[in-house]
Amino acid sequence: QVQLVESGGGLVQTGGSLRLSCAASGRIFSSRTMAWFRQTPGKAREFVASISWNGGSALYADSVKGRFTISRDNSKNTVFLQMNSLKPDDTAAYYCAAVRGDGITTSSKGTDYFYWGQGTQVTVPS
Repeated sequence: QVQLVESGGGLVQTGGSLRLSCAASGRIFSSRTMAWFRQTPGKAREFVASISWNGGSALYADSVKGRFTISRDNSKNTVFLQMNSLKPDDTAAYYCAAVRGDGITTSSKGTDYFYWGQGTQVTVPS
């Protein structure tokens, strides 16, 4: 069983930065593709970024490309999302996710991910 716990969310002004963390339990973490998604009330879940098991490949949504960076530290079972130049449109609950098995390098499809965290709120006032 894999458990994911996000942290690092908060209130930040436009143009500011935040770093989200996702701590994973379970020894299989280091072999799993991970991702960040976000969701606002009344809207569909949106892909943000994905990273391969060894950090060698990353995939970003166009809306965050150049502003957000996903990374991981397999020795600490943690994946990060560095968010810079934040905008009000980035306001959402951010969720960490992990795939169930091998065979996926990176993916923007929510259905490829089996394990999900509880989310951490990021608010950028307009």
